[in-house]
Amino acid sequence: MQVRYRNDINKDKGRRLAWTFEQAKQAFELYLNGYDRKDEKVYLKIVHTYGVVDCSEEIARRMGLGEEDIFLAKIIALLHDIGRFEQLKLYDSFEPGIFDHAQYGADILFREGRIREFLPETTWDETIETAIRYHSAFQLPKISDSRTLLHAELIRDADKLDNCRVKLEERVEVLLGGASAKEAGAQEISQRVWEACLNERSVLSEDRKTNLDYWVSYIAYFFDIYFTETLQIIQEHSYVEKIVDRIPCENLISNERMQELKNHVIKYIMNRVTKASKK
Repeated sequence: MQVRYRNDINKDKGRRLAWTFEQAKQAFELYLNGYDRKDEKVYLKIVHTYGVVDCSEEIARRMGLGEEDIFLAKIIALLHDIGRFEQLKLYDSFEPGIFDHAQYGADILFREGRIREFLPETTWDETIETAIRYHSAFQLPKISDSRTLLHAELIRDADKLDNCRVKLEERVEVLLGGASAKEAGAQEISQRVWEACLNERSVLSEDRKTNLDYWVSYIAYFFDIYFTETLQIIQEHSYVEKIVDRIPCENLISNERMQELKNHVIKYIMNRVTKASKK
């Protein structure tokens, strides 16, 4: 009888969280009315937002997280790129050097108080703000609270995971600021970018000089994945192979390096997944 009572409580909590998330989605849709949904870049980010919500939920469920943490992961995902829309409105660009969309998004939500439009409860504010503020930082700052750290890492994984889909579905010209796949493939990989890959780390934005550098940086961010569950999804979808192969490199040196990078990243992911399975 006690177990049944506990299960009923859990079901009620699950229903309440689901309703709260749907209310947040409605508020997000109202927020989007302030932007041009027909703009290709804005539309891309709307689809990406909901893609990250789905990725966050999938990773969280594979990790065996509870319903409250799954809800939190989805709320953070829903709001993580809220600053992107203003960046596109002002600059028509995703370039990080001209506008820090993560910091701006966290500011409008928490310093201007607009988070209450999406979520009436204050319980999770610190976790949500930290996760959103640092989701696109090169590295996370030191975070002492274990739950906040979990969600700061989870949103970064989910963001990268949906960006795999974006890199395969969207036009290359949109992703590379007008350059075609052929144009990018004729270029060389800058030395600093290549060194980052060899050292198994993400590429600094300021080190990217060519369109091909940008594409390589999308592959190098697999070195910045936190959770084995995310790596398993990447393996299942063959994302590394597909993203590398989307740019046909006519430059012989670049082609050789891209193939080397592809093999290196595949092996890196396989080793991490295998190591985790033995624990």
